[in-house]
Amino acid sequence: MGRAKLIKFAEIGTFENVVKPGFKEVFNQPYYLKGKWDELYFRNGKPIVLELGCGKGEYTTGMAENNPGMNFIGVDIKGARIWTGAKYAREKQIDNIAFVRTRIEFINSLFDRDEIREIWLAFPDPQVKKRRNKKRLTGARFLRLYQQFLIDQGIIHLKTDNRNLYDYTRSLIQYNKMELIYSTDDLYASNITGPVRDIQTFYEKQFLEEGLKIYYLAFKLDHEKDIKEPGNA
Repeated sequence: MGRAKLIKFAEIGTFENVVKPGFKEVFNQPYYLKGKWDELYFRNGKPIVLELGCGKGEYTTGMAENNPGMNFIGVDIKGARIWTGAKYAREKQIDNIAFVRTRIEFINSLFDRDEIREIWLAFPDPQVKKRRNKKRLTGARFLRLYQQFLIDQGIIHLKTDNRNLYDYTRSLIQYNKMELIYSTDDLYASNITGPVRDIQTFYEKQFLEEGLKIYYLAFKLDHEKDIKEPGNA
């Protein structure tokens, strides 16, 4: 590990806005904050929005700055990435924000039923190989996990530069008869406004400079729906 990463790991250990559950604290058991994020962490009664695979936290911090009436949590396994967003939030004194360093597979150990209002997936790994459907954050396996803590009819946002992931997610939504709210294969040529357009990640800016299209869709997740992989996925 490089010296810069070591410095970041040491510094992030002092950040009060970063939660770092140990493996034994989240493996097959609830973390102490599960169902108690408002009571023990935010303490303000505001709804919570979750970003999974938050990277450097551009979306988490951007939305927190622009929406003081809500709380935001960014989750990522890479501590050196989280460091960027957490440090920015500390310097700007953004208090409606938290970062969690853990694997997304353990997400149900962190949040309880109806604890999350919305989920954002900004440029997740597209897992392009067919046999890796189970690892896609918009796949049936993960959607069934989200059902356990997202409010009924809660919204999931996907923003990606990958056409295959966009098409796959659309087909899954259609196959399971979920409600599609927005869908565009060229975000910046559409009339969609709001954070999906206003906030850009470091990599997104590079994609746009290269002339790549950005795909976006948003859909509602039903608590009771039995979600399955589309037959042609």
